[in-house]
This record gives sequence, C-alpha cells and structure tokens, in this order.
Amino acid sequence: MARTRVVIMGAAGRDFHNFNTLFRDRESYEVVAFTAAQIPDIEGRTYPAELAGSLYPDGIPIRAEEELERIVTGDSIDEVWFSYSDVSHEYVMHHASRVIGWGAHFGVCSARRTMIESTKPVVAVTAVRTGVGKSQTSRYVAEVLKKLGKRVVSVRHPMPYGDLSKQVCQRFATYDDLDLHETTIEEREEYEPMIDRGFVVFAGVDYERILRQAEKEADVVLWDGGNNDTPFYKPNLHITLVDPHRPGHELAYYPGETNLRMADLLIVNKVQTADPANVEIVLANCREHNPGARVIQCRSIVTVDRPELIKGKRALVIEDGPTLTHGGMTYGAGWVAAEQAGAAEIVDPTPYAVGSIKATYEKYPNARKILPAMGYGAEQIRELEATINATPADVVVEGTPIKLSRVLKTDKPIANVKYDLEEVEPGVIEEMIRAVVDG
Repeated sequence: MARTRVVIMGAAGRDFHNFNTLFRDRESYEVVAFTAAQIPDIEGRTYPAELAGSLYPDGIPIRAEEELERIVTGDSIDEVWFSYSDVSHEYVMHHASRVIGWGAHFGVCSARRTMIESTKPVVAVTAVRTGVGKSQTSRYVAEVLKKLGKRVVSVRHPMPYGDLSKQVCQRFATYDDLDLHETTIEEREEYEPMIDRGFVVFAGVDYERILRQAEKEADVVLWDGGNNDTPFYKPNLHITLVDPHRPGHELAYYPGETNLRMADLLIVNKVQTADPANVEIVLANCREHNPGARVIQCRSIVTVDRPELIKGKRALVIEDGPTLTHGGMTYGAGWVAAEQAGAAEIVDPTPYAVGSIKATYEKYPNARKILPAMGYGAEQIRELEATINATPADVVVEGTPIKLSRVLKTDKPIANVKYDLEEVEPGVIEEMIRAVVDG
C-alpha cells in the first residue's frame, strides 16, 4: 500500500512535536520534509535519524517555507499539516488556499491528540498572543507551588535552533548549563529568570523523553508555553493569558483562540495600562466564548533597577524579540519603564541597525523605535551589539527578562527592567492550583 506523503509546515518546535506524536513510526505515512518559517536561519538542517525513527534512516530535511510550492507539486505531496503558532486566522487560510490549489490536502493538528499524559499534575500556562505575560505568570505559578511545598519543574516550549542531535533533552539548573548548551538570547530570556529563583527548567526536542526525565524530580510539572501555542502535555489546570492591549486578537489568532476556549482560568493581564473599554471587550469575549472558565484580571508591575540612569536622558529601549516580531507589539515593558522613569527621549535605533537587525525592521516595521533583542546565533548577537553601540543614546533600558550584559558588550550603561504579575483579586490563582495539586 502506498504511503501518504506529508509535509509539515513549522518553525522548529510544534512541527517536531506533531511529527513525534502523530507520524513517527507510522508506516502508512511518509514525511517528506519540514518547512521552516518565523525564525531566522533554521532551515537547511535535517531532523536527525535518531529522532525521526527507524523509517527515516537519513533523517528528514528541513527546507525554507518559500520552497513549499515546489515541494508539494514536485514531490507528489498528499497532505500538508500546518504546525506553527501566533498567526492570524486569515494567514492560516491563505496558506490553506495555496496548498489546496496545488493539489494537496491542508490540515491543522488536534491540540488534545498531541498532548502527552503525565504521571504528575500538570499546570499549563499559555496565551492568546505572544507578549501577553506568560513568563511572569509561569514564575508566579512556580512561586505559588513552592509556597505549597511542591517540587516544581518547568518544562519550556521548544526553541531548538542549533544542533538538534544535542538538544533532544536539555536540563538547565545553573548558568553553566546555559553555556554548556550554547543557548541563544531567546532561550536565556526564558530560562534565566527561573534559574534565578532556584527552579529547574527542561526543554529540547523530544517532549515525551523530556517529560519522563522531569517527572523524576517533580511533584508538579509546569508547562511554560511559547508564542500562543497549545500545551504539549495534558493539563490538570490550564491557564490562558489574554491581552487588553490587543482587543479582539483572542478570537482572531491561531491557535490562541483554541487556548481561550480550552482554558480553566483566563487571566486578562496588564489591565493597569490598558484602555478600560478594551478591558471590558476582552472580558466579554472570555465570558462568551468560554463560559465555564474562571476569569480574573491581573496587573503587570514594571520596575527598573536604576531609574536614575534614565531620568532626563536619551534612552535606547530593548524589548523581547518575539514580542515585537511575530507578536506584533509596538512597545513593551522597557518602553513603559523608560516613560515612567522620565526619559528625555526614546531614541529610534532603526537608522543605526546593521545586518539581520536591519532586515528585522524591514520585515516587522511595527518594531521601529525599539530594538528587538534578536540573538538566534553568534553573528546576530554581534549585530545586535553593533546596533546598540552605534545608536546615539545615553542609556540602554533593557526590557528583556535577562541581563544582556552577560552575552554582549556595550559602551552604554544598562538599566534593567523587571515585570511581575499581580492579581487584582488576590488568591484566586493559588486557590485553583490547590484544587489540582492537593488532591
């Protein structure tokens, strides 16, 4: 019997997980290729044989999404499965229309059928868009679990941008582990704040293997989601963040709307800086489209370690890269901190951008006036460093969750920004966590 020929459209994360859970070792399917989008320079690699399984002794090629038409029409592809996140419903259907026109089926994978069950309780933190506040919420949840006397291990959504054979199952407990695994800035932004608080983080490529390792040292597994992707593990408590700064996006983006509809607890975050009318819009959408969920409001509290460096000065604001790129935001915590501290001017770094940083502005014009902390490799980190040093500013206001001074050198002083979750109605999150971990 002829095997069904498949392409998986991805971005080095969900695509590999969908393959592992739905296609690996299934003789009726042949995955011809992955295609790669969103993340710079992740194509041109191979999903290695040791991960792909016995049916793929040579591994599976990862090609640029720009080659999709050539692959579908030239390699007699039967099915194309869309497997990346934080894109509009319109974007997904444009891709569907193209694939269908080329003669193949187009599909999206079930969230539930790709979830792996744990032997331990799982608390999952997800969102409807990138940049809503998942990371601060995951840290908050971890602290609640610690207060309850639980050993918590955080499992982070994948960011395998390097050698996949070396990234099958990674454990991060110290900064030495970050260096050992040659982590990017994007990875450090998620791992460092947890390590600083004494929590162990797992990540990698094979999330079945990762889960079984994490379970050995955890009472509770914390799924720390990426972008607006759905959980890889079946949650006992599913928390979803909703953004009143982008009202309506909770119903317009894939798979964020799925997270909205699946959640047990919906958090409308950053309410203190949002238009009250927009807060009411997203609250109404939450209640209408997931009436069974608890809905609460939270604040994102922004603080800066050295505000005196900013007051009256020309500030260069650096924000988390994904928030400004496929997250589509035009500002973040760094911008808020710079304004609160009384910066005389927020300097536009766009004219001074070099290399891939300049290309990022061309692809994501919404990011202009702020510098996205792009650092997917050594060369891009050098370009980020050069852009910072070339920008005529007195101070760098760093709105990322890490200290960039650990990975790059700048000729300007840096004021570091922190942002933490605060419940408007204290105690609800702990109450819901207790219900699933104290049983």
